[in-house]
Amino acid sequence: EERLRNLQQRLGVPFDGSRVDHQDALKLLWRLAYPNRELPPLKSELWKDMGWQGPDPSTDFRGGGFISLENLIFFAKKYPESFQRLLHKQDGNRADWEYPFAVAGINISFMLTQMLDLQSGKPSSLAGIRFLKLLGEDEMAFDDLYCVAFQMMDAQWLVKRASYMEFNDVLKSTRTQLERELSLEDVSSVKDLPAYNLLRW
Repeated sequence: EERLRNLQQRLGVPFDGSRVDHQDALKLLWRLAYPNRELPPLKSELWKDMGWQGPDPSTDFRGGGFISLENLIFFAKKYPESFQRLLHKQDGNRADWEYPFAVAGINISFMLTQMLDLQSGKPSSLAGIRFLKLLGEDEMAFDDLYCVAFQMMDAQWLVKRASYMEFNDVLKSTRTQLERELSLEDVSSVKDLPAYNLLRW
């Protein structure tokens, strides 16, 4: 229960571009994404390279909150190979109009929060109840599940040969597949999910 409370506290923190620790987290994400490139100012057209929609990433957080930035940083640190492959769209035949990487990440954080029913006091959805068990085994289960979801979403994107206008459909089918995998009987940690095998570090 304490882990659930801690996670819900994290979910409640909005991104605040005036907070130095939030600015530092954005800078860290850039350095993890592009270790050989110079860090741009906090407002710069260069942020679009990472898949932010405009020159100021702080305007893209809306529903996602600070946790979605933490999720991206966790992904870059724990599964750097997968993170880089997704960032640079290195797998499969890509669409002419690709999904923007960073904004997709924010959408995935938000989708997971809804799917796992984490905004209510205690999750009552089947996926949410199953997730509580995973959280009991590992306090970073949400962050790990995020990485699985991102990798799964990209795989679905490629299978569907999707283009940007179909992003929400791909996100929905990703949610459906995740719910299905979470309901499997022998899943006691995120690593037991079939889609976990897609990740590379």
